[in-house]
Amino acid sequence: MIVVPPEHLNEELLTALIEDFITREGTDYGHGEFDLEGKVAQVRRQITQGKVLITFDEDTESCSLLPKREFENWQKVAGEAQ
Repeated sequence: MIVVPPEHLNEELLTALIEDFITREGTDYGHGEFDLEGKVAQVRRQITQGKVLITFDEDTESCSLLPKREFENWQKVAGEAQ
């Protein structure tokens, strides 16, 4: 799995990836209700802040969003398996 810098994606693709993540994951946004636009903005901020990473899985040839902490755990487990 590799990390894809957000600036390597055009705005349309990045937005589609974020929307897919939001609708698929049932992501928790804390207190209050947010519409899709608000959720997209919140996830986009997390990507900009480095809290959420865009990942590409070479085995499945798919992109996803992953919290940085989960990616670091995956790296640790993958490193131990080698």
